[in-house]
Amino acid sequence: MAEAEERKRVLVVGGSGYLGQHLLAELASAADRLDVAFTHHSPAPPQPLLDALPSVRAFRADLRSGDGFEAISASFGQPHVVVNCAAVSVPRACEMDPAAAMATNVPSSLVNWLLSFGNEDSLLIHLSTDQVYEGVKSFYKEEDETLPVNMYGKSKVAAEKFIVEKCSDYAILRSSIIYGPQTISPVAKSLPIQWMDSVLSQGQHVEFFNDEFRCPVYVKDMVAVILSLAKNWLSDGKKVQVLLNVGGPDRVSRLQMAESVAAVRGYNHSIIKSVSASSVNRGVASPSDISMDITKLTQLLSIKPISFQDGVRATLDAEASS
Repeated sequence: MAEAEERKRVLVVGGSGYLGQHLLAELASAADRLDVAFTHHSPAPPQPLLDALPSVRAFRADLRSGDGFEAISASFGQPHVVVNCAAVSVPRACEMDPAAAMATNVPSSLVNWLLSFGNEDSLLIHLSTDQVYEGVKSFYKEEDETLPVNMYGKSKVAAEKFIVEKCSDYAILRSSIIYGPQTISPVAKSLPIQWMDSVLSQGQHVEFFNDEFRCPVYVKDMVAVILSLAKNWLSDGKKVQVLLNVGGPDRVSRLQMAESVAAVRGYNHSIIKSVSASSVNRGVASPSDISMDITKLTQLLSIKPISFQDGVRATLDAEASS
């Protein structure tokens, strides 16, 4: 009798976060073919997540010290795909404690654990950021110079360099703002579209920056990118060394984002006040225009992220039905 083919194992590091939970929900739907696990940093994993996804295993791990990874080796095994969603991603927090930002955002313990298996059977898919770019022009390409203006961006550039130097197979995804519906176990951080909807619904004047530009990406498009990379690797095992901008197709300011929310909801646009980012001291430098060219993404994976307006509509529809 032929031996059953080994089940493929996927590990999501930082799986209790916003992107992590959305990714786990999709991976769990392939539980007949995949073994799926995630790491969490808090003492206990979110119970609603465990209840909703009973096939998914949870492990406590510390990305800074590496504590917890050996337990994953022992009871889950070497993962074929690791998706690293864990980060200190609030720029001001990184500015206040640069050492902690570097220790978490440069995944040295994770990479060294993968190297300890002594083979090239694992693909690392690592979430980076559009904040690696300086922000002085529109539609950055992957080969443009990285010149971050804040500690968050600097820690992410350091992470990219570390991974390229150490890993035999990797996909680095420079992500813009990720937005979309709330997670199975609601995350503590404020979600951009929901926050804008909440403040605009009160009918009071609200100020939004008119001169900082990003290419926000709908969370399900980001998940589709990760799953496409993982699927290709699991099916053919061909060498992967790729760096991709992952954003939506639209370059928008916070002001334009708010206008889209108002348009979908039917709010009065006159309550939206246009201001310059320089009018507010946020305690951290912020790049002006880190919009990204996503030609490489669409050509390589044949994925076309949805427009910002459609993503806003999908987000608010999902909130209304939940």
